[in-house]
Amino acid sequence: MVVTNNVDLPEESELTVQEVNLSTAILRAGSFHLGKYCENQNNEFMLCRFEEKDPRKCINEGKAVTACTLEFFRKVKKACLAEFNQYANCIDKSSGEYSFRYCRKTQDVYDKCVFENLNLERPPFGYFCEVRVHDTKRPKPPVEDKAVYPDATPALPEDAEKKPARFGSRFYWMTE
Repeated sequence: MVVTNNVDLPEESELTVQEVNLSTAILRAGSFHLGKYCENQNNEFMLCRFEEKDPRKCINEGKAVTACTLEFFRKVKKACLAEFNQYANCIDKSSGEYSFRYCRKTQDVYDKCVFENLNLERPPFGYFCEVRVHDTKRPKPPVEDKAVYPDATPALPEDAEKKPARFGSRFYWMTE
């Protein structure tokens, strides 16, 4: 996007939100439950970004995603801190690529705690790849007409002389 004098940028106060200052291992440990917990806000944000094609129009949806993420981790901290820390520590220390496969036992303990305390079941494998219809309250943006440029170069007329290619066809394998 080219920035000119005509582009209205949001104020810094509109963009300032509390950040989610968590490590990679912690975000990976909570990722499946977080995705399920904040599914509606994430879908709303992604739909806004896809439809509007301008991130400035989706600031409030982005703030909702961040707020939901913070709320989720606060609830996990209150209900299952020991189990979550054990699982995140396992992910962090067991492999260089933060693999889940070495931590299935601690994952099971964490999943049971989240299910019992937050009533949030771990989504099955492939859940986030399934197609869903998202119902939104936001009005659909108007469809922009295709740009027509009056000074476009006209095409060659049909009766124009068409000389053969100077060094032969580049599709030499098709002319046998």
